[in-house]
Amino acid sequence: MKLIKNISILILLLVSSLSMAQVKFEAKVSKKKLGVNERLRIDFEMNKDGDNFVPPDFKDFQVVGGPNTSVSNFWSNGKRSYTKTYSYFLAPKKQGSFTIKQAQIEIDGQVYKTFPVTIKVTKAIDKPKNPNDPVYIASKNIHLVAEVSKSNPYLNEAITVIYKLYVAPTVAANIVGDKQTPQYKDFWNQNIEVKAFRPENGKYNDEDYRYVILKKVVLYPQKTGKLKLEPYVLDLNVEVPTSRYDIFGNRIVRKVPQSITSGSRTINVKPLPEQGKPADFNGAVGNFTLNVSSTKMSLDAGESLQAKVEVSGKGNLKLFELPKLSVPSSLEVYEPEHAENVRTNLGGMQGRISDIYTIVPQYKGKYPIPEVSFSYFDVNSKTYKRLTSNEIIIDVVNGPSSVTTSESSTDNSIKQTVTTNSNTFAFIKTNSDWVATNKKPFFKSNLFWSLLLLPLLLIPIAILLRNTREKRNADVVGNKRRKADRLAKKYLSEAKKALGQKEAFYIALEKAFHNYLKAKLHIETSDFNKEKIQDLLLERNVEQSVVSEFISILENCELARYTPITQVTMQNDYDKSVKTIGAIDKQIR
Repeated sequence: MKLIKNISILILLLVSSLSMAQVKFEAKVSKKKLGVNERLRIDFEMNKDGDNFVPPDFKDFQVVGGPNTSVSNFWSNGKRSYTKTYSYFLAPKKQGSFTIKQAQIEIDGQVYKTFPVTIKVTKAIDKPKNPNDPVYIASKNIHLVAEVSKSNPYLNEAITVIYKLYVAPTVAANIVGDKQTPQYKDFWNQNIEVKAFRPENGKYNDEDYRYVILKKVVLYPQKTGKLKLEPYVLDLNVEVPTSRYDIFGNRIVRKVPQSITSGSRTINVKPLPEQGKPADFNGAVGNFTLNVSSTKMSLDAGESLQAKVEVSGKGNLKLFELPKLSVPSSLEVYEPEHAENVRTNLGGMQGRISDIYTIVPQYKGKYPIPEVSFSYFDVNSKTYKRLTSNEIIIDVVNGPSSVTTSESSTDNSIKQTVTTNSNTFAFIKTNSDWVATNKKPFFKSNLFWSLLLLPLLLIPIAILLRNTREKRNADVVGNKRRKADRLAKKYLSEAKKALGQKEAFYIALEKAFHNYLKAKLHIETSDFNKEKIQDLLLERNVEQSVVSEFISILENCELARYTPITQVTMQNDYDKSVKTIGAIDKQIR
């Protein structure tokens, strides 16, 4: 009995030790139900160190913070406790029930995945208004305003929308990115480039503010009635001063993520008046002039001329068709070539559009090009106006005279005998003129002997390649380094593809450094700190300047997640990474 009891205790200890050695990788969320105006924290936690972490696609959420990495590694009562966590802060994009899919990690050569997590997002929740709360302070001191030049325009009349960001003097703001950009449904739209954000002083609700113009757009309504302008939504990091001070007496500033919206606007579009509308009106709205011209007034039959119908001025130039040119049937006319020279600014479209017709007369004589009429609606006078061109006479000096109908009918009554060709296949060549160019036989030629001996020469080369491959496969350490090198190059290439996407770029760059250091210094994730990396590189005879450059790039990766980064900065960090890794490869011993 005692023996059985000892065996049972031994089995129990073995099972418990095995259970302690199990790998755990799970997703934990701060809450499973939240309002659309709240934030969610999700942690991906593991009990053993892993590589190549792949987060899920947060397509239904906006990532407002993270990934933040934390490692806990300590011993208690002779037992090691290790925890590594990747944390993200998410803001829901809309209401509904959403599933955060699996994340994955590679631990000891095995891939582990978390379980999906379902989150329910409800309507916005009223939060208590604490005047000392930095989030409340930020919401009261930052405003995004859409200024509309005219809220009651006519159909196809130009209006301008200017988006301004107002910031109170007591706070500062950094733009993270556009969360929602208006699509301007039912409007023809043209963005006006804003080359730089220039702060200016202004008033908001009769209080002093600074503002910048973020976006300008010119709209032409294409429907009548009440049309809605979608809101413009921005993500910001707002720096709010707190009531605390550091040891030097400077006020401590807290960064608060904030989403602000311009709100939706309604544009009431009036239809064009029916009274006085011309029958040939085709939708032109603005102030225009009409010009019809010809490149030649006199020419010979068979020659060509170009006739141009041109409308110039200010209005919806790209949104209507030009009047057609009518010419006599004895003139051959080709499809017109359309040309536009239109620029768009805050006043709307300005410039000219034209149709250019190529005309070829067949017979001599004088041919009139009739007058052309063009109608448009003048917004200033609120009336329709008509423009009419002058008649143009084309004089064809030389050429055949026009054939009368009687002559043509007489000519058509004359019939001619058709003679057939008896030699129907005369075009086919039946005799060849081939001439032999090589009299020497292939047997025993240089090419014959080369093809015969080539397989024998390839045998020692194949043996050499096989020995080299076997030797390479036996080099376990070398293979591990080469694999890590390939992985580092892979992540550098992924970083290059992600240029312009801050989060993805710096995550890929960090992974490239991680795998590169594993290959060169045999350093594991748990030892991934700047001090140890610096000491190991200096021990391997890498120059101090190169080591400092490498450490600075690592610091940039850490800071970039919390500060606004431009495309130029990301390109510089990528170029420095490639240059620094190359320098370490040359110097490391």
